[in-house]
Amino acid sequence: MIHIITGSTLGGAEYVGDHLSDLLVEKGLETTIHNQPNLAEIDNQGTWLIVTSTHGAGDYPDNIQPFIQALQATPPKMSEVKYAVIAIGDSSYDTFCAAGKHAYDLLENIGATPICDVFTIDVLAHSVPEDAAEAWFHDHIERL
Repeated sequence: MIHIITGSTLGGAEYVGDHLSDLLVEKGLETTIHNQPNLAEIDNQGTWLIVTSTHGAGDYPDNIQPFIQALQATPPKMSEVKYAVIAIGDSSYDTFCAAGKHAYDLLENIGATPICDVFTIDVLAHSVPEDAAEAWFHDHIERL
């Protein structure tokens, strides 16, 4: 099972999550999308794919903040979780992709195993983030 966990303010991360889910299903893999993630509803095993934008001064979008806070406050046993993070941001800000980079470090610190380095998508270079995410997907599908 691949859990796609999105953090989105304007919907961009949700679109990327939906697109990646479609690609994974085409490859015969099972996915669940969590657009309002709740730690209690996500198994701490399998693969977690976090797709999040950065909001404000390096903050998480509102919909994913309670999930991240729960991970920090009472981290579950994460030894059976492997993960990847796709961070979406605007490189004109000094907090470029700060939320995604934080999520990546947090998951590693609580014991999950990274599949690859955090993948950043700059909306100034990729007006359609799904295209950049699809290219990443094709490079990493064998690890998912």
